[in-house]
Amino acid sequence: MSNIKLIIEERPSNIGNFMVGRLLPFREKRMVGPFCFIDHMGPAKLSDHENLDVGPHPHIGLSTLTYLFEGSVMHKDSLGTAIEIKPNQVNWMTAGNGIVHSERTPEYLRHSDKNLHGLQIWVALPKELEEMSPSFAHITEEEIPTWENNGVSFKLIAGEAFGKKSAVPVYSPLYFLEIKTTNATTINIGDDLFGESALYILEGSISSEGHSYEPKHILIANDSKLCSFEMAENTTVYIFGGEPFPEERYIYWNFVASTKELIEDAKTRWIEQSFPKVPGETTFVPLPQAHPLKNK
Repeated sequence: MSNIKLIIEERPSNIGNFMVGRLLPFREKRMVGPFCFIDHMGPAKLSDHENLDVGPHPHIGLSTLTYLFEGSVMHKDSLGTAIEIKPNQVNWMTAGNGIVHSERTPEYLRHSDKNLHGLQIWVALPKELEEMSPSFAHITEEEIPTWENNGVSFKLIAGEAFGKKSAVPVYSPLYFLEIKTTNATTINIGDDLFGESALYILEGSISSEGHSYEPKHILIANDSKLCSFEMAENTTVYIFGGEPFPEERYIYWNFVASTKELIEDAKTRWIEQSFPKVPGETTFVPLPQAHPLKNK
């Protein structure tokens, strides 16, 4: 990858009794295109008494994308959705003016050993849509475009690129792409990307201009032209990006908005518990009073 702007190492964070690696945002770069938050969950081996339990919590102004490599998560939300997500599927939840959801280990796995590994991503909504009605979409593995080119496997998890389009119903120009190799090879995809872009190394390694990069690093390009980079054998990377918004975005806890007023309103609504409820859930995650308000 030529023209690398930033190299960021994964940083640990705790969410719902589970350790994740916070990739985005960070101080030097709050967003990459419309992507404003990325967590790498695991990989973790959970015993028969350890489970993922993220109680009901709210979102505004964004879409969440959950993509698992291993394990299973039960998603429930205030629209009445109750669905299990498994590896290579996509849960795409659009918060708009407000949604509440929980994420837990499915009941049939709660008393057995299990693995959990995946990515959780937030994509900010365009300003004109950030107060839209909430919605939910579950995309099966068969609906995600996959192809091979010169022995390299590609998967377009969300967005549009390479003349292909994912079934994930995105709201702005973006791409979220998986690239896998079995043999060492050179990748050149700059002409197929646009806007801002970044690359996360899940496994293996890549090299460019005499520098090598290992897993748990996120590399930010100066522009979308990632140009050419070398992928070692048995390497998996994720490339994400798209057109940036003209307005800044503020992030407070689980809220993303183009104005501080929208975030203050969401804080008040959550404190007053006037967000819609998740059917079957009786608890909720309280608002963290000292959580920082960040812009991009």
